[in-house]
Amino acid sequence: MHGIETELNRPVYGLADYFFRHVPVVGTMWSRLGGLPAHPDNAYRLLREQGQLVLVFPEGTKGTSKLVGERYQLRRFGRGGFVEIAMRAGVPVIPIAVVGAEESMPIVARLPTIARSIGVPYLPITANMLAFGPLGAGIYFPAKFKLRVLDPVHFEVPADQERYSKSRVMDESERIRSMIQDALFDMVRRRRSVWFG
Repeated sequence: MHGIETELNRPVYGLADYFFRHVPVVGTMWSRLGGLPAHPDNAYRLLREQGQLVLVFPEGTKGTSKLVGERYQLRRFGRGGFVEIAMRAGVPVIPIAVVGAEESMPIVARLPTIARSIGVPYLPITANMLAFGPLGAGIYFPAKFKLRVLDPVHFEVPADQERYSKSRVMDESERIRSMIQDALFDMVRRRRSVWFG
């Protein structure tokens, strides 16, 4: 978000799972950085009514909870809600591929039973925790992050329609997922090292 704001000299509002609002420290930091709950009304208001930039994570928690062996294999993008909101708001989607994040805190195991009992989407055991104990929950491994901004995806449909074709929304969502997946594979293949890029 900071990189986009610096480059474009415009604020960016990130949308994340509502759960993060209630996490101590993280919720406060996310709000101060411009984070909002990932709700269609928030996205529409920012995009259509205020003309702002919105950052979404279409994989949701499925993306952040991947085990180390699953890194850079994108999950399904839900029901394509981000595409439908973009159509409704009359704006394009600009896909961004990120490499490096999945090595900075690799998840080696998940504890689903404990996660359910305490009401969190997932509870990871990371390599960082194994290396640094409980402090590892807040210490990232040094990994070089690289971002690739892909071409905007325009939908060529009228804004503010009452309904949009669900099959079209899902097709566009899958097309965007495929674009990002191809870019990720290319970026991982080209990089020389996790630490130096």
